[in-house]
Amino acid sequence: MIRSLFFSISALFLAVALTACTGGNQPLIIGMELNYPPFEMTDADGNPTGVGVDLAHALGTYLHREIEIQNMPFEGLIPALKTGRIDLIISSMTATDERRQSIDFSDPYLSTGLSILVRKDSSIQGIGDLDKPGVNVVVKTGTTSATYARDHLTHANVLVFPEDSTCALEVIQGKADAFIYDQMSIYQFAKKHPESTRGLLAPFQHESWAIGIRKGNTALATQVNAFLKDFRDHHGFDALGDKYLKADKEAFRQMGFPFYF
Repeated sequence: MIRSLFFSISALFLAVALTACTGGNQPLIIGMELNYPPFEMTDADGNPTGVGVDLAHALGTYLHREIEIQNMPFEGLIPALKTGRIDLIISSMTATDERRQSIDFSDPYLSTGLSILVRKDSSIQGIGDLDKPGVNVVVKTGTTSATYARDHLTHANVLVFPEDSTCALEVIQGKADAFIYDQMSIYQFAKKHPESTRGLLAPFQHESWAIGIRKGNTALATQVNAFLKDFRDHHGFDALGDKYLKADKEAFRQMGFPFYF
């Protein structure tokens, strides 16, 4: 009788531990801003799609948990994670020391950096040409480009907008001299508007994207890192690159830039 009771209690503790580790049957709520193609976006029917969305669903499959995607503004992602509205952030988020004061990050899954979009006829050749009086620089709210501009461009006139498309339009229309953003986006904007812009694609600041995790949730962090290793080992990132970025992958190879994954 005592032995039977011991095994019953042991089984109960094991079940509780497994539930705490895996989240039981609760869906994994992942926050992202669905306004950043081809990484996080919506399709013609309004459904989430893109690199980050596929990555989220692959994580759910790996953990045997349902995935629920919450679309929200980028600057609201960290507050939502800290207050428990979401469980993870998968939204092309750069892991920075400043953000690590509020949340934890997984191992990196993508390497990128900050680049510059300028007018086609601009004399600007690099980041050293921006921090001057009379130079208008645009950045997106809540991004590492905004942080960089805040900390380093003390003489330029820095304007902050909530949408990256608005920032690019400022340069296209000649209202701003430069737009600082991630390398892929600068490449995409320059490719889309070759008659009026050019991209200074060599990153002046190298960065890595990672999955945001609530501070102290070490069990989930361990699972996420195990998934990322398994996904990479099974060429999951190669498949995502071929699915969403195949032409860009070849263009970067021709330009001599390392690809992201």
